[in-house]
Order: sequence, then structure tokens, then C-alpha cells
Amino acid sequence: MSKPRVVIALGGNALQKDGEVTADAQKTVAKNIGEIIAKLSSKYEIIIAHGNGPQVGNILIHEENAGTKSAPAMPLETAVAMSQGQIGYWLAQAIDNAFARNHQHKKVISVVTQVVVDRNDPAFRRPTKPIGEFYSAKEAIKLTKTRGWEMREDAGRGYRRVVPSPKPIDIVERREIISLVQSGTIVIAVGGGGIPVVRTKVMKVLKGVDAVIDKDLAAAKLAELIKADILVSVTAVPHAYLNYGKPNQIALGILTPKEAAEYIAAGHFAAGSMLPKIEAVSQFAGKKRIGIITSPDRLELALQRRAGTIIQDI
Repeated sequence: MSKPRVVIALGGNALQKDGEVTADAQKTVAKNIGEIIAKLSSKYEIIIAHGNGPQVGNILIHEENAGTKSAPAMPLETAVAMSQGQIGYWLAQAIDNAFARNHQHKKVISVVTQVVVDRNDPAFRRPTKPIGEFYSAKEAIKLTKTRGWEMREDAGRGYRRVVPSPKPIDIVERREIISLVQSGTIVIAVGGGGIPVVRTKVMKVLKGVDAVIDKDLAAAKLAELIKADILVSVTAVPHAYLNYGKPNQIALGILTPKEAAEYIAAGHFAAGSMLPKIEAVSQFAGKKRIGIITSPDRLELALQRRAGTIIQDI
């Protein structure tokens, strides 16, 4: 009997505990995630997606501050690729070590993944995703003139560069990912939402673009293309909530996609937080497909439908 195929989307902050940003600190958190994944692999085919918000931000800060004429800063799409290698290495090693500690051996691989977006996506005309460090108003004006960046004030903390966040429409390496999964390999893919690429009009060749793709939407596209049974968005809280953080907060349990859509339309979820997660899992969910939102410590129970927010068309 085949195992259920599960795409697990880890937030970029999932590798950071108490804001720790050193490699050693993030490897320590990855170790815990590795133990969870190794345990679950006996019951599920597992594909891991992950965010990269804090990590790619740090890469960009290093690139921009250290860039010179002889060693210029790498563009955003390349920084995303760099973060895929970095986080993929941490996770793959953590999972592999978890198997070794239990005297097991299973294949684990991280795939540098390109995700195709539409060159005409409206997001390219309306950049909204803040990245990198904060700047003063004077610095923001200068960066707009010298680098052509679009800058926006961010919650009273200064100005940040904002970039497009287009929707994923295809995954270049999807066939290779499917082949690896079918061979019994645990695959790490679409890191940071994937490296955003477009296909040129004439030759249909790939070209990287400076943008970031939401990791939950990319994970949902991956889950759809590889015919996964379950999509899990792993976040800091065990459920999606109505009235989050208020005295009348309500944890959401089992929902239909229609009910989730009604809550989304009513504005219950924050745009930069829970909204993309619940949009992604509810769009994926159907009669034979399950979407889940939960925390790392509740992941095993949530996959058994005993914890978390479970979305399925019953």
C-alpha cells in the first residue's frame, strides 16, 4: 500500500528561535525538525518546502554592504538561490543525521528549484513585498535614483525596498522532483518560494527576475503538480484563529474550503501572516486532498487529523 504524499511548508522563521540568526543556532533548530521528519517518513512520502524571509534578508544585507566594482552584489533572484542552498543544506543534513542516530538510511536531497511566473503578472506593476534592511528617508531617495529601487515606509521603522510577489504558475524541476519522490527520497524543494523565472516570448528560454514568491503558494503549486494528498503549512501557532490575539480568539478546527473562503473574505487573517497560509491550503484542499495549518510540535497529530486547522471538502 502506497504512503500518503505530503508537502510540508516550513516558515523561514521556523529555523530561528528567539530571533537567533547565527548558522549554529539555526542548525540546532533544524536538528529538531530533522527528528520530526525522520519519524514521519515511515508513514508518509515527504516533500519539504521552506520560507527564507530572514535568511535572504541577511544575504542581501551582506551583498549590498560588501559589494564593490570588482565584486558586485548579487541580484535578488541569485540571493534566493543562495538561500535555497543554505537552508537546504541545513535541513538535509539534519534529516540525514536523524536517520543515522536511529541506525537507518534513507535518501534526502535538496533541489535548487526554479518557479515560473507570468511576466505580465500585475505584481510586477505593484511591488508590495519588503526585503532587506531599513533605510532613512534620505537614503531611500538616493537608492531610488541610483538603483531604481521602489522604496516604502515600513511601520514607522524606516524605509525598505519593496519587490514584486507574483503567483507561481509552474515548477521547472517538477518531473525530477516526482521521480525522486517515487524512488523513496525525501525531497526539499521550492525553497523561499522558488527562484522566480520567466520564459522569454520568442525562444521560451528561462530568465531570472528580481521578485519573491510566497512560499505557501509555491508549496501549494508543488503539491498540485506532484499530486500530493496533503499540504501542511507549519507555522508558529497550532491553529488558524478568528480574532487572533483578542479576548474572543477562536481556534479553527475542521473547515471546508468554502468556510475558509468566507472567513478570508470577512478579513479575519492578516495579510503578512496567516492570510497566505490559509489561502494556499484552502485552494489546495478538496474531496481527496487535505490542507492543514499547525505548529511543528503538533505536526504528527495534525496529519492524523487530531490537531491543527484541517481544511477538506467533505
